[in-house]
Amino acid sequence: MKVLQVGKFYPIFGGVEKVMWDLTKGLSSRGIDCDMLCACLKEYWPENGVIKFNEHGHVYCVKSYAKVAATMMAPAMITRLRRICKEYDIIHVHHPDPMACVALWLSGYKGKVVLHWHSDILKQKGLLKLYMPLQQWLIRRADRIVGTTPVYVQQSPFLRDVQEKCTYLPIGTEGIELIPQEKSDKHIIYSMGRLVEYKGYKYLVEAAKYLPDNYEVVIGGGGPLKDELQAEVVELGLQGKVTLLGRVPDEDVAKWYNKCDIFVLSSVMRTEAFGIVQIEAMSCGKPVIATKIPGSGTAWVNEDGVSGRNVEICDAKAIADAVLEIENDYERYSAGARKRYEDVYTYDGMIDKCLSIYEA
Repeated sequence: MKVLQVGKFYPIFGGVEKVMWDLTKGLSSRGIDCDMLCACLKEYWPENGVIKFNEHGHVYCVKSYAKVAATMMAPAMITRLRRICKEYDIIHVHHPDPMACVALWLSGYKGKVVLHWHSDILKQKGLLKLYMPLQQWLIRRADRIVGTTPVYVQQSPFLRDVQEKCTYLPIGTEGIELIPQEKSDKHIIYSMGRLVEYKGYKYLVEAAKYLPDNYEVVIGGGGPLKDELQAEVVELGLQGKVTLLGRVPDEDVAKWYNKCDIFVLSSVMRTEAFGIVQIEAMSCGKPVIATKIPGSGTAWVNEDGVSGRNVEICDAKAIADAVLEIENDYERYSAGARKRYEDVYTYDGMIDKCLSIYEA
């Protein structure tokens, strides 16, 4: 079996690229010939345009001259895929990525296609109107369509008529390193992500006012809403109860997961399709509070009453109530979070299930 992952770009900036990278690395390490074809801006160009994992796995980069509406403009992907596609038994396309779809459409490839449906196109509505005929072709062309949760593929309006060829592959991670922590006199409620509207951080900030003074809400990440969120902290008089860390350096990511008591995913829009941060928190035994975003898989990722609690979107009081409920039965929720990770979201488990989809 020889597989090619196609889509997005290098280096890794988001969840889609991370899944592509991890699948390529994991499958090739098991002796499966698995390569990755992606676009790359010139400032990140690797030597010779190739990154080698091992004798079975490579990342092949093609040069992109611009990034427009979250899409790499890389005509070289079309010519490269036309040249190499016949070498592969399966092409695994990661959506949303119009450039990858165009390349496959023009490649003349006749083999099996797996379409990995990470999310619907929600923000770029103008682009979607132009892209819709190609997207519909890609859905028809795919032999198997794979989502990250059963909820998302069942509720996507674009996949309603092709449910018979849909399945799901939960994202898996190698987990967060466990780091012993000194006992703190405060309960740390943590979240990490871009400070953008769909993350719903204004409600997490507001939740702090409903918590006792020995609780602190800590939010890691940079973004355009930092000043607005800081102003809300001051307006609500929550200095000392809410801390905005800014961007968390890679070397400090594990520290904050370990330091916190509970992790909160406060997102309010379907742009949040899965929430990898949830499973990273679970991997080190941290209970999770997630939101019930209509049509999203976030509340499926976090098993309500087991690995944490799921609350309604845009409800600061509900977040605070869930924090206090979990703290009252902390050991059970902590054990449940770790078990949920081990049962569903391990890296090896993701590779196993992906391989079974290919073999079928």
